[in-house]
Amino acid sequence: MEIHTAEHQVITPSILYFGTPVVLLSTENEDGTANLAPMSSAWALGQTVVLGLGAHGQTGRNLLARPEVVINLPAPEHWAAVERLAPLTGHDPVPPHKRGTFRYEPAKFGTAGLSPLPAELVRPPRVAECPIQLEARAVDVRPDSTDAFLIVEAHVLRVHADPRLVVPGTQHVDPARWSPLIYNFRHYFGLGPELGRSFRSETRAARA
Repeated sequence: MEIHTAEHQVITPSILYFGTPVVLLSTENEDGTANLAPMSSAWALGQTVVLGLGAHGQTGRNLLARPEVVINLPAPEHWAAVERLAPLTGHDPVPPHKRGTFRYEPAKFGTAGLSPLPAELVRPPRVAECPIQLEARAVDVRPDSTDAFLIVEAHVLRVHADPRLVVPGTQHVDPARWSPLIYNFRHYFGLGPELGRSFRSETRAARA
C-alpha cells in the first residue's frame, strides 16, 4: 500500500505540552498548611516520578525545604477542578512573573472543590477525589539548564488506588478502567474527545 504524506511545516510553539498527564501535587507550607498545585510535566521510571516545576512557585519552595509530597492523579471528570486551581498561587506575594495572571489563594482545596484526606507515610494530604494517589519523597531537587524550572525526582513510598481500577486479585491498575486526565497543548482530554480548555490556551476549543 502506497502512503502519501505532506511535507512537514516548521513551527515554533510557545509550549510543548504534547499530551502529558495532569497531576495535583500536595506539599506542606512553612506554617504546616497544605498547598495544592496542578502540573503537567510528570513521568514515571520504576518507583521514581520525575516532576518539572516552575522554579519560583510555592510547590518548588516547599519541596526544597520539606521534601514530602503526594502526587494525585485526577480523572477526566476532574478537569474543571484542576482548572479552578490553575490561576492560583500559594506564594504570597505573587511572584512578579505571575502578577496580572495569577492570584494568591491559601485555601486551594476548598476553592477547587476538592477534599483533603490524610496520608499514611507523609505529612501533606491526599486528594480524596483522585482515583490514584502516590505518597512520595523528593530525593533530588535541582534547577534545569535554564534556571527557569526545577527537576524533581520523587521516590514513591505508597500507592493508593480506587478498588474499581484494580485488577481483582492483583496489584495492577486495569488500563481498561483507568483514564488519566491529559493536558494536550493547554487543552484537557481524557482518552477520548476534548473536555475543555485551559484559561491559558492559545488555540480554540475543538468543534463538536
